[in-house]
Amino acid sequence: MIVIGGGAAGMMAALAAADRGCSVLLLERNAKVGRKLYITGKGRCNVANDCSVPEVLQHVPRNPKFLMSAVTRFPPEAVKAFFEGLGVPLKTERGNRIFPQSDRAADIIDALFQALRRKRVSLVEDRAVRLLTDEEGRISGVKGEHGSYSARAVILATGGASYPLTGSSGDGYEMAAAVGHTIVPPKPSLVPLVAEGEDCRRMQGLSLRNVAVKVKNQKKKVIYAEQGELLFTHFGLSGPLILSASAHMRDFEKDHYQVIIDLKPALDEEKLEQRLLRDFAERANQNFHNVLEGLLPRLMVPVMVERSGIPGDTKAHSITKAQRRRLLEELKGFRIDIAGPRPLAEAIITSGGVKVSEVDPHTMASKRLPGLYLAGELLDVDAYTGGFNLQIAWSTGRAAGEGAAQFLEEGAE
Repeated sequence: MIVIGGGAAGMMAALAAADRGCSVLLLERNAKVGRKLYITGKGRCNVANDCSVPEVLQHVPRNPKFLMSAVTRFPPEAVKAFFEGLGVPLKTERGNRIFPQSDRAADIIDALFQALRRKRVSLVEDRAVRLLTDEEGRISGVKGEHGSYSARAVILATGGASYPLTGSSGDGYEMAAAVGHTIVPPKPSLVPLVAEGEDCRRMQGLSLRNVAVKVKNQKKKVIYAEQGELLFTHFGLSGPLILSASAHMRDFEKDHYQVIIDLKPALDEEKLEQRLLRDFAERANQNFHNVLEGLLPRLMVPVMVERSGIPGDTKAHSITKAQRRRLLEELKGFRIDIAGPRPLAEAIITSGGVKVSEVDPHTMASKRLPGLYLAGELLDVDAYTGGFNLQIAWSTGRAAGEGAAQFLEEGAE
C-alpha cells in the first residue's frame, strides 16, 4: 500500500494500515513529515476537541453527514487515548480544545514519526505526480518525480491548497480529477478578511479581547455570532473570531458581508448610556477625544471620533443627547464592510475538494477507482477552529487506512 502525504490524515492512515499487517510506503514531498502540524494551534497543535460526536458534527458546516461513520468509529476520546498511548500527555483548555501538555506541536509530530518507524512504515521523500492504473482499470501504483512505486492500494492524503509552503499545493485535486473524481472548486476557509475603507489599516496591530461579533449578509441576516478576540491589520481583520466567522461567509462572488463589532458586550444599551453620562459628567471640561481614551484603546479613538461625527475638541459637557446616541450606536455596532477573503495560500484550511458523494463514507474508498482511498482536507469537508479539522483528519485517515487494509486482505483471499 502507498500513502501519499505525510500530514495528519496520511500518517494516521499509514499507522492504521500497518496495524492491520500491511506493508506501507509513505510518500512525502517534504524532508520531514507533519509540516503543517507545526503551525496548528499557533505552534501548540490543537489535537482535537474534547466533545461528543454530535458536537463535532455541529462544528462541520460542510457535509457533516458524510463524516458520521468515520468520527463515530474514531471519536475525540479515541484520539486522546491514541496520543496518550504514544506517550504524549494531553490537556484540555478553554473551548474544550485539546493540546499536548508541553504546548509543543513537535511532540505530536515526533510521536507519530516514532510510531511510523516502529510499525516499519517506509518513508520516501518524493512528490507524487500521477496515479497509475492497470489494464483492468484498477490502481497499480504511483508515479513520482524520482521514480515509480507499485501498489495494490493507494491512499491519497495530500491536504488542500492552503499554506502551500507546507506542501499542500493542490496536487491531490489534480491526481483525483485525472482518475474521474469531481473537484468542488477550492475556496479559502478560516481565513483573514479584507476590509473596505481605511479604518482597519489606521488601527493595524490593535487586538481587541472580549468583544462580540455578528456577521450579516446582504439580506441583513445574521449568519454568525460569537464573542472573543480579533485583530485589526493593514488589510482588514484577523484573529480567532474572524477566522471562525470566515467559515460562514461562503459566497463572496454573490453576497456582501458586514462584520459588526459590539465593543462593550458586557453592557446593554441602558447601562452603557449610564456609563457615558457618568464619564461625561466626571470629565465635563475635557475634550471629547480625551474622554474617549477612558473608553477605548488609543488607536481606536481617532476612528471613533470620525464615525461618531462629534468633533474631537468638543467639551464633554456640551455633547448633545443625539450625539451621545450616535456614539452609543457605534460602540454597540462598529461596522466593517468586507471586500473579500485573503488569498487561499493564507487560509488555515481549504473548503471544497473531492466530491464526497464519490467516496464511501465508511471506508473512504473511491467509487471511481478500485483500490483508491481518500482522506483529510482533500475531501470536500471543513470545520470551524477548535481542533475539529484535525479531528476530521484523524478520523478519515483512520477509516482510509483500515478500509484499504481490508481491501488488500479480501484481495489476498
